[in-house]
Amino acid sequence: MGHSVNDILSGAPTQLFLGGEFRDASDGGTFEVRDPATDRVLVEVASATEDDARAALDAACAAQADWAATPPRARSEILHRSFELILERDDDLTYLQSLEMGRALPDSRGEVKYAAEFFRWFSEEAVRLRGDYRISPDGSSRLVTVRQPVGPALAITPWNFPLAMGARKIAPALAAGCTIIAKPASKTPLTMLYLAKLLEEAGVPAGVVQVLPTGSASNVSAILDDDRLRKFTFTGSTEVGQKLAAKAMETSMKVSLELGGNAPFVVLEDGDVDKAVKAVKASKLRNGGQVCIAPNRFIVHASLAGEFTDGVVAMFRELALGRGTDEDTELGPLAMRDQQRTVEKLVDDAVSRGATVRCGGGIPDLPGELADGYFYEPTVLTGFPLDADVVTEEIFGPVVAVTEVASDEEAIERANDTIFGLAAYVFSENLTRALGAAESIESGMVAVNKGGLSDASAPFGGVKQSGLGREGGFSGIDEFLEDKLISMEG
Repeated sequence: MGHSVNDILSGAPTQLFLGGEFRDASDGGTFEVRDPATDRVLVEVASATEDDARAALDAACAAQADWAATPPRARSEILHRSFELILERDDDLTYLQSLEMGRALPDSRGEVKYAAEFFRWFSEEAVRLRGDYRISPDGSSRLVTVRQPVGPALAITPWNFPLAMGARKIAPALAAGCTIIAKPASKTPLTMLYLAKLLEEAGVPAGVVQVLPTGSASNVSAILDDDRLRKFTFTGSTEVGQKLAAKAMETSMKVSLELGGNAPFVVLEDGDVDKAVKAVKASKLRNGGQVCIAPNRFIVHASLAGEFTDGVVAMFRELALGRGTDEDTELGPLAMRDQQRTVEKLVDDAVSRGATVRCGGGIPDLPGELADGYFYEPTVLTGFPLDADVVTEEIFGPVVAVTEVASDEEAIERANDTIFGLAAYVFSENLTRALGAAESIESGMVAVNKGGLSDASAPFGGVKQSGLGREGGFSGIDEFLEDKLISMEG
């Protein structure tokens, strides 16, 4: 068994982190955070008002000039200390995420390490920023380019990666010299508030990072109308992200978006089935399938489809369901009741349209208090039409929907038949064939012969309606910088 709920919550802040201190909301309001394994209330968290959001922007603007003028090495050392503190408190962060998210402990442990890497990576990038000096082609000018922080930023993060999504935005902002206000999802605010505590301990000055949980997201996004805010970064649904980006563009601020996905998992005729089945566990079951880059459409060559499906079914039937904070749990509940109902609806639609349920297909019958949790059985479907909801919509749950194709060309065409283009997975034992497929798929990221994709040192982002800009890697810091030209007489 894992830690008790009280032990996990004992060191977790529940107030806003505003102006360098933890404080109540201006009106004293709170909202509930519920346990997805039992549907019981875990704790109440301060709910930021619009006044709080505007006060946070005031503090961010007041801190901006000094933070931008802080030597890169000093910023780097604060970021590296943040990296060290996250790893020192990895146990606290692991259990806290599994408690509020519901997911299995191995997934949470992996996220802690992944999130920490953004602070280490951008601590190194903070001292690597450079401009340019050259003579204009006609010889009349000397062109000097300097890179400067864009200014105060607002980050809105999703519930499915409560630590890493904040780290992926906060770390490059700090490295670039920007102050930042972060609004975590109301489902999972505790992890981000704990991160705020660690950043304060690492030496981040007051006003440079602020965390505003709220039961009403519009209270924080209201500051998008303030022209002092110069950067908006969002991870979440396409519909919400596009609406907020449109509002942000009214003041022409810099915008980056990581939106929805509908990732294809393509097994070509010469793919290694055992390798592909193992990759399903890494790519699809992480976080219970509640991952923007999780494969959604399993497109398998007809000659391999039976073997592949049988392998996934056998693997799914062996999974241990339970509370995310229990050490033996392999698959925890979904994060929210609404998400459980969404997955149930998608599967029921497929079944009503002729799908065969190879395993799972419903809400499991679990004992005791787990009976009220947001669990859904790991499910494998075959035999549904291509316009079924499980094909056209992002599932965000432990459901593998398998369709067959007769050729590489058909597989690529099927993979690209979506408005989204975030991630994709390709399996082929021929290097030329695999690279050709990876290059042909319309996606910002492609994993070849493996289920893992994310890396703090690599760019993360999508094409088409899956977003704008990139996070992580060498380009991640660019989202928080502007190039300034100083043209001097020749």
